[in-house]
Amino acid sequence: MSLPDPAYGLVCMTVGPEVRFRTITLTRYRMLKPEEREATLLNLYADNILRVRAAAAFCAARGIRLYRLSSSLFPMSDLVEDGTGAAVLDHLKPQLLEVGHAFEDAGIRVLMHPEQFIVLNSDRPEVRVSSLRAIEAHAGVMDRMGLARSTWNLLLLHGGKGGRGAELAALIPDLPDGVRLRLALENDERAYGVDDLWPVCQATGVPLVFDAHHHVVHDSLPDLDHPSVRQWTLAARDTWTPPEWQVVHLSNGIDGPQDRRHSHLISHLPTAYADVPWIEVEAKGKEEAVAALMRGELAGVVQPVVGSGEAAAQTDPIRKQPTKRARKSAAASETAEPEPLNK
Repeated sequence: MSLPDPAYGLVCMTVGPEVRFRTITLTRYRMLKPEEREATLLNLYADNILRVRAAAAFCAARGIRLYRLSSSLFPMSDLVEDGTGAAVLDHLKPQLLEVGHAFEDAGIRVLMHPEQFIVLNSDRPEVRVSSLRAIEAHAGVMDRMGLARSTWNLLLLHGGKGGRGAELAALIPDLPDGVRLRLALENDERAYGVDDLWPVCQATGVPLVFDAHHHVVHDSLPDLDHPSVRQWTLAARDTWTPPEWQVVHLSNGIDGPQDRRHSHLISHLPTAYADVPWIEVEAKGKEEAVAALMRGELAGVVQPVVGSGEAAAQTDPIRKQPTKRARKSAAASETAEPEPLNK
């Protein structure tokens, strides 16, 4: 029996001009007079919200049902000494909620993968404090959008400070609900392989987003079809509730499996991913790479990219969002908005 096609995900923006976002540097922001800052951020944030709405339309028109929301949409909203950005976001909450509804109504799952400077298990107290504030701010954006507080709408982090998996596992239960209920962890190429994160996920109930390319680089494996790739794809699935929500990352190295740099298109899809329902495509070609995969094409070869029958596990993926209008209950459960943060 053949399996349903996976949902390939677009990461943040397009190579073309369709989905692009504005920003402002901290230096430029601090040059503004205090009375200019609110108007500047209001203009920038409102414009970026419209651009996110355009991203929803872009994905819907092309049948893309997985989208990674940029974590850099609202610069200066995380300054500890200046709450202007956070106040502007509160003012724009109705517009943010409309954007969240646009994704939901189009059946598009939304994730966020914040910056790597967020290290919850750092051995430096000031980094732990700023990291918690930062992840709370990202959760606040998702709350304002009405996105469910569940792993349907992930907040994805790496393991953080190497060798401190036990510290990471210990702090997760005490995270604010807006963070904890959305949290997932991803293996990386250096500090945390899948065997390092697996005990953390087992102990905390946090799902594991498996990245086969990171695994190959971390463990110095020959290619993406090494038997351990399938082993960890299935092991990661066991951390997901329900398993049909499993997300994995897909990328290829420019100069081969050990190259950490992402290629423009996807030339090799691991056979281990044959039955994975949700696949985020981390390729420099962005929408071009996603479109090729949706057509069943790998770079340089035209062929089906989804396995069937014996290559697949027992899962029949049901790629459906939680109950319609679950956003109402999510909105009702919102806590106070997070403090503005320091980068």
